Amino acid sequence: MAAEGIVVNSVATGTIDIGHQGTRVSDLFSLIKPEITFANLMAAAAGLWVGAHGRPDLWSAVFTLLGSALVVGGGAALNNFVDRDIDDKMQRTQNRPLVAGRLEPHVALRLGIGLSVSGLTVLLFLVNFTAAACAFAGLVVYSYFYTVWLKRTTSLNTVLGGISGALPPLIGYAGGNGGHLGWTAWSLFLIFLLWQPPHFFPLAMKRVEEYRAAGIPMLPVVRGFAVTKWHILFYTVLILPVSFLPYVLHAENLIYLVVSMVLGLGFLAKALQGLFAKDDVVWAKGMFSYSLIYLTTLCIAFVVGTL
Repeated sequence: MAAEGIVVNSVATGTIDIGHQGTRVSDLFSLIKPEITFANLMAAAAGLWVGAHGRPDLWSAVFTLLGSALVVGGGAALNNFVDRDIDDKMQRTQNRPLVAGRLEPHVALRLGIGLSVSGLTVLLFLVNFTAAACAFAGLVVYSYFYTVWLKRTTSLNTVLGGISGALPPLIGYAGGNGGHLGWTAWSLFLIFLLWQPPHFFPLAMKRVEEYRAAGIPMLPVVRGFAVTKWHILFYTVLILPVSFLPYVLHAENLIYLVVSMVLGLGFLAKALQGLFAKDDVVWAKGMFSYSLIYLTTLCIAFVVGTL
């Protein structure tokens, strides 16, 4: 496909379509879903810091984060490859490179496999087996069990698929702690696991008609908004006491406890508001935004809480 751009002359090669090359690079970059990759990298960094008790080894940190980024990016590319048959049915995904025909499917497949293998290799040989095993588990859950199976067959897709989103802090923790996963590591896993539903359910509410058109059985599509809001409340109730565990396990200080309590109570209050919301979509947008604030601030608190 032709793309509009600036064409310049080159003595050695004739003409180069800078606009086309720039678009292709941008499309390749978009395959790794940079926002999602960054969010998972933030989670891995938080786990790394906690696992190292606030004193991470420089090279262990570099290779842990590099390997994590490669595996997450690879999984995202594989997700693009598998989901190309339903992405054209949703407005937010209709312009993805594979759907729009700007890239061939095999490009995403090769990129996904290449990045995933590279990341797992980095983690296995330059970090430790535990970090690599956690990354491999997350890749399989996301790229196969969630993308190929759960997403298309059950309204529990977000809940069960959330396991993949809860593994990056374990990868980081293993990288910072020499491969040992103790109770603190699993408390991080639980926090990130319980965060997934009240984060993704509001998004599904916002995009409910798109998911319905694509035939994806998200909870709001199958059970409606009222049931979805009760599920969101259920998980925000659970995450509040669970978020205290790193403090109870003496991995975090009082600053973390206060921050996690304030954030958790805010999360719970937003969920309760949903039960009385007059405009469910407006409330869902606010809930989704708060979930991002919650996780970002909590990751900062993980760092500050070990100082």
